[in-house]
Amino acid sequence: MTRPTYSFEFFPPKTEAAEAAFWEAIPALAALAPSFMTVTYGAGGSTRDKTLEIVAKLRAKTNLPVAAHLTFINTTRDDVFKVTDALWENGTRHIIALRGDLPADLTWPLALDENYFQYTSDFIEALCKRHQFEISVAAYPEKHPDSKSLDDDIFALKKKCDAGATRAITQFFFENDKFYSFVEKCAKAGIMTPISPGLLPVHDFKSMLRFAGRCQASVPGWLADGFAKFEGKPDDSRKYAEELLTKQVLDLAKNGVPHIHFYTLNKPDITTQACKALQE
Repeated sequence: MTRPTYSFEFFPPKTEAAEAAFWEAIPALAALAPSFMTVTYGAGGSTRDKTLEIVAKLRAKTNLPVAAHLTFINTTRDDVFKVTDALWENGTRHIIALRGDLPADLTWPLALDENYFQYTSDFIEALCKRHQFEISVAAYPEKHPDSKSLDDDIFALKKKCDAGATRAITQFFFENDKFYSFVEKCAKAGIMTPISPGLLPVHDFKSMLRFAGRCQASVPGWLADGFAKFEGKPDDSRKYAEELLTKQVLDLAKNGVPHIHFYTLNKPDITTQACKALQE
């Protein structure tokens, strides 16, 4: 069985208590020696300064590569480049390049405007010209909510890869066959860029369900039934979540997947158990 490498995603904490818990969790996850860690970027750049701060602090505290998410929606090219240059100057060499969530006053596709990027592929091309960043992009095994079809979404992914993306990281999923099928379709479309699965530990089933609804990521009935058995039993629910994620990563490893990305939700326990299973 292949031993995949792995990476971790974090989001900027919103409260002092959450920030304290975040920095307490980091040593346990950093000790697992991930290939890299990433920090998300709030809607419309709302966490820009916080993201930059955490990226720099994470790299200093862990001595591990750290990537910053960066979005372009509703942000002028000049403002995007200011953030890009700031990241490069503070030593960041990896960007997760994303469109970002569409504000309520905009519709997709965007109207042409020379002061703004319209497509993520244009954004990536400009980033590559600006600095020699490693660039990861998003991929959607069940299509992006704004795409008309999965085929259209795969076409958009190919454009992002052709523009210079280093890798693609998928939206989370709970049935590995969806990932395997997606990778096969991407290969048939001529996409040669590595595609890494993104996995979500289920710390709170109801919260995950709301998130999945916004992302249009399917939640199988058997998963809902499994967590329903442990409603009101947090220890049993966490153990079930650990077993699910471990089973998922071991199957990916068995099928030769070389890298796995974890959406940690800033919590170490379930992700840690899954990574330790990969090391055995």
